[in-house]
Amino acid sequence: MASLKELRARIGSVKSTKKITSAMKMVAAAKLRRAQLHAEAARPYAAAMRRMLGELAGSMAGQDGLPQLLAGTGNDRVHLLIPITSDRGLAGGFNSNINRTTRLTIRRLQSEGKVVKLLPIGRKGYDYLSREYADLIVDHVIGVGGKEIPFSAASDLGAKVTALLEAGQFDVCTVIYNQFRNVMSQVPTPLQLIPLGLEEADARPDSDAAQYEFEPDEQVLLERLLPRNLQVQMYAALLESAAGEQGARMTAMDNATRNAGKAIDRLTQTYNRTRQANITNDLIEIISGAQAV
Repeated sequence: MASLKELRARIGSVKSTKKITSAMKMVAAAKLRRAQLHAEAARPYAAAMRRMLGELAGSMAGQDGLPQLLAGTGNDRVHLLIPITSDRGLAGGFNSNINRTTRLTIRRLQSEGKVVKLLPIGRKGYDYLSREYADLIVDHVIGVGGKEIPFSAASDLGAKVTALLEAGQFDVCTVIYNQFRNVMSQVPTPLQLIPLGLEEADARPDSDAAQYEFEPDEQVLLERLLPRNLQVQMYAALLESAAGEQGARMTAMDNATRNAGKAIDRLTQTYNRTRQANITNDLIEIISGAQAV
């Protein structure tokens, strides 16, 4: 049984931990509101742009000379995966869920005979994947997350992806990120960026599909819109991931604070019982000594 001194030290240590986790919860809660507003504001624009270009891809299907950002290379042999994690831990299963989804996706693609390449974003994803799949990593990005995520970060990522595509390094590009639902729920979500998915266009009847007239010509418009769309989709994924990180950290720190409180109660109870037992033993020794005299 631990001594009273050891129990007091443990109680003091857990109380200090509780103060830290409580403070981290409050900080995450303050950051969450701003990150959530940014993520929710970006969703309509990203969805509308993806839907419009998806319909455009559907209406132009089968034509020759389509840009690779729209139609891809025509093959699906080499897949580039872009998992988005955080640079910091203490966020529950936020990073591990993305890492697990990425690992399962890699194994599925490799079992189908595909070649997989990785461009991890965030220190936690890079550290994890570099241990098992270091030979698949073509590049990595650390330090994107923070108090504010500038659009220039998505522009730089879009430029990296475009350069790899033009160099013939991949055929299909998919980003894997945590979609923010609420404080308790962040859903690992794969989103194909290249070629553009046609699920939006295919889900609508032909009579409802939008008809576009181009001014200037469609080639000029696509050269402007497609890189912009890639940046917008990456930016929306980064914002969703940032909101999810703060929500997951807030939940994790709340659970840690509650568990610390329970541990303090248990240790305090053990301390009181031990102290009472020591007092009882001392009384027994005093009474026994008096009787012996």
